[in-house]
Amino acid sequence: MRLDLFLKMSRLIKRRSLAKEICDAGCVHINGRVAKAGAEVKAADVLTIDIRERLIRARILRLPQRVEGPEGVVEMLSEVPE
Repeated sequence: MRLDLFLKMSRLIKRRSLAKEICDAGCVHINGRVAKAGAEVKAADVLTIDIRERLIRARILRLPQRVEGPEGVVEMLSEVPE
């Protein structure tokens, strides 16, 4: 599944266009590497999202089949305010 689509479907980011902008700006990492919007994600990957005053780290538990909340889709590892 594409990273921007995953971010939207898991509701970590509300709009796919915003998810694409954030990815293309270099604010999203998969397993420690900068990821573009079209990067493939899979279960067990660790996402780091650095947007404005928030740093979100989450492990992907499963890929969602439809838009749903992050509960059961990702495990939040930490959320650190700057």
